Amino acid sequence: MSGEAMPLQAQPLPRSRALGRSPALRRARRLLGRFFLYAVVIAGAVLMLIPFLWMVSGSFKLEKDIFRSPPQWIPNPWDWGNYAEAWRALPFSRWLRNTLTIVFFAIIGVFLSCSLVAFGFARLRARGKNVLFLIMLSTLMLPSQVTLIPTYLLFSALKWVNTFKPLIVPAYFGSPFWIFMLRQFYMGIPLELDDAARIDGASTFYIYSKIMLPLTRPALTTLVVFTFMSTWNDFFNPLIYLNSWDKFTLAIGVNMFKGIADYQARYDLLMAASTVMSIPPLALFFLSQRYFVQGLALTGIKG
Repeated sequence: MSGEAMPLQAQPLPRSRALGRSPALRRARRLLGRFFLYAVVIAGAVLMLIPFLWMVSGSFKLEKDIFRSPPQWIPNPWDWGNYAEAWRALPFSRWLRNTLTIVFFAIIGVFLSCSLVAFGFARLRARGKNVLFLIMLSTLMLPSQVTLIPTYLLFSALKWVNTFKPLIVPAYFGSPFWIFMLRQFYMGIPLELDDAARIDGASTFYIYSKIMLPLTRPALTTLVVFTFMSTWNDFFNPLIYLNSWDKFTLAIGVNMFKGIADYQARYDLLMAASTVMSIPPLALFFLSQRYFVQGLALTGIKG
């Protein structure tokens, strides 16, 4: 008996481990974690929305109610005339046309230049291509403040100051960040597509325009959305290069409610104009949200 192996008896699991493996308990933990995550996200969203909601609320208030203490979130009474007065007070129609012109040509420039250069870095075979790519990436380390004075002197020598050219032409020379982003996206597409197209007689530009661009629509949508928002809200560059009243953009024009004698510190009109100015970026984001989020999720994962 002593030489024979004794049969092993199944030992009962501890009660804590048995409960830990219970499907109901796992489901409860998962729901609790998801609830906590949603609570954090909703709290963050509400915190970020407070300034925007205060701006919208202030756009319907009387001037004397803007800084009332304690704060009054719901206007009483509602002043719907702030929007019409803000539009009539300054030449917003002209400034809107100027802003749309700059935004339109800047988007085209960034779209064409960045997609073409990224296509070359990702799909074409050339000696020294990686070295050039590293040199281009190194320009990201240069702050814009460092190049401001040389750039201004260059545009001044070209007599481009007080024109839209300094705000549009640089977009046609590409952006290192967007070139890098699109290159990563292009590298995730199989090279066999290019080879098959070349066998069928397709040119390089045909491959770029008919194959690559449709396949990279999410990344291109992300580029367009960010370029629109940065150009639409750009205050610094128009302030530096534009001097004439009729060439101002909306970003400068909205700030005029704090610097004009007749509208000194008219925060009710300032909030009304700012609310109107925020509508196009919000509308663009919601219309392109599906491609925008998809582009952010896929960019940099492939390749």
